[in-house]
Amino acid sequence: MTSPRATDADRAPVVEAPSDPDVRVLANERLTGSFGVVLFVLFAAEGLTILLQVRSTLPTHVFIGMLLIPPVVMKMATTGYRFTRYYLGDPAFVDRGPPMWILRLAAPFVVVTSVAVLATGIADTVVHPRPQCVDLSHKASFVLWFGFMTIHVLGHARETPALASADWWKGRYVAGRGRRIAIVATTLVLGVGLGIWSTTWNLHP
Repeated sequence: MTSPRATDADRAPVVEAPSDPDVRVLANERLTGSFGVVLFVLFAAEGLTILLQVRSTLPTHVFIGMLLIPPVVMKMATTGYRFTRYYLGDPAFVDRGPPMWILRLAAPFVVVTSVAVLATGIADTVVHPRPQCVDLSHKASFVLWFGFMTIHVLGHARETPALASADWWKGRYVAGRGRRIAIVATTLVLGVGLGIWSTTWNLHP
């Protein structure tokens, strides 16, 4: 007795459909995207105070600068988590893949210049009499930060709005939504607290 002739479908190799990204990957991306949008808005507001002449808007400039600190720390934490999991060989993050090479190249400089801008900005405000090197360092770090941040923002411009909005009003449910929203809200509350504290400082234009 002969076996039935195999059809083309029987001979075709079985190709598994790609699996959905791990929940940890999606959660990390959404939290990173949320902080990315928060920082874009706050840095834009900070830039506006510079355009309006920082001397006349110094209290607002310092308030926003202090408000920025917790979101900057959290953004570094979420991107650092992805970086660590990827290079430790976590399969979920390895399968997701790294950002494009230019973003990976710019990332360390974004971190370093962001810290430098905030640190020298605080020193430039509270240290009196102000050393000229502090003022120059703040301006130089800002110029460098602006260049690297422009690369960073443009490189993530397509996916960030969708990632940031997914947890807030659209997008499929991913476990931990309430926790991520709480983290963003708490971070902003801490930033506002730092901003309010800065209003008690004796500022020196």
